[in-house]
Amino acid sequence: MKSGAGAVLLALLCACAGPSPREQQETRFAQEGERARAVPERADAGAARAGLERALAFLVQSQNEDGSWASGAVEGLLDSHYSVASFYDWQVAACALAALALLRAEETADRRAALERSVSWLCDTRPPRRGSDWDNDTIWAALYGTVLCVELARDPRFSAPERRDAIDARGREFLAILVRNQVPAGGFGYYDDQPYSRRPKWATSFASALVIPALGEAERLGWLADARVRERTIAYVRRCRLPNGAYEYDLNPIPRAPAGEHINKIEGSLGRIQVCNWALFSAGDGSVTLDMVRAGLEHLYARHRFLDVARMRPIPHEAYYANAGYFYYFGHYYAAEAINLLPAAEREALHARLRPHILKTQRRDGSMCDFLGQRYLLVADTAFGALTLLAGPRPA
Repeated sequence: MKSGAGAVLLALLCACAGPSPREQQETRFAQEGERARAVPERADAGAARAGLERALAFLVQSQNEDGSWASGAVEGLLDSHYSVASFYDWQVAACALAALALLRAEETADRRAALERSVSWLCDTRPPRRGSDWDNDTIWAALYGTVLCVELARDPRFSAPERRDAIDARGREFLAILVRNQVPAGGFGYYDDQPYSRRPKWATSFASALVIPALGEAERLGWLADARVRERTIAYVRRCRLPNGAYEYDLNPIPRAPAGEHINKIEGSLGRIQVCNWALFSAGDGSVTLDMVRAGLEHLYARHRFLDVARMRPIPHEAYYANAGYFYYFGHYYAAEAINLLPAAEREALHARLRPHILKTQRRDGSMCDFLGQRYLLVADTAFGALTLLAGPRPA
């Protein structure tokens, strides 16, 4: 009797406790597998055009009256530990990305008006400032501000003297921030380690890589007189490359890619490989070949699940191989840029394999997000998604 009652009690307790962690994990993997099977392996240029139109519509409709997007204030608890200045820095960076997407998109009256307003805001708003001893997220504003300004300077729509002068002045300001903050080893980063110093000491491969082509253009525009700034940035990224084809997150005196789930394994470097290969090849650095670009793209396609599982996780680097959610759209955009380094005959097939990973994440309002969900991230991620879709061939 007692043993029978005990068995019943045990069964009731197990039922109340719900599935075990292992069972929950197996269920989640099964659900993810079902969703993955529902996503097509390829998407044509027509599907990309439809998603692009919705993304651009979101950017136009969500723009503030003053030409900016989002806000420079903290909007959630998960990132409330950063310096107050960082939220403005991220807003500026997000606005630069949104403007870049509108700049490259097919022009309509609404998009042109939104672009003009955004350029006015970016040229008139106060320059970003370092927020604290350790938090130097102003670098994100300077990086994407520089990328945008050099492209605006080449666009004939902004060639009127007043516009040209404002873009020239703001581009030089963004570059001056980068020059002041280039670490002794040559790259750019957004935090600093103790002992804190005016010139920070920590950089990352991906933040450094993304601005390399823009630095070359800044030299041609006469905005950057010291060619060593670009040369040292290239050298930093090159030294981050590992024999396994990955790039270190940050440069270490002794390169590291230990066994197990390490961030510097291929699986942990999926969001960095593409931007670093693209930047070095675009700069004419002979250490990266087109075969290496192809190999990096194949790594992305073959191991994509490690980016999928990291997307929207609220804690940075908590996913397998220390992947962080905010690498999702960043990595895909630079994959699209890497594809366009290859011969024209190869590009469409590779873009077709990339697009579903953008389109499957798009929300009903056209927006996209891979981390936290604050408005500056919605704007930046939607802009990255639009830029990814813009990079491929347009439908006839």
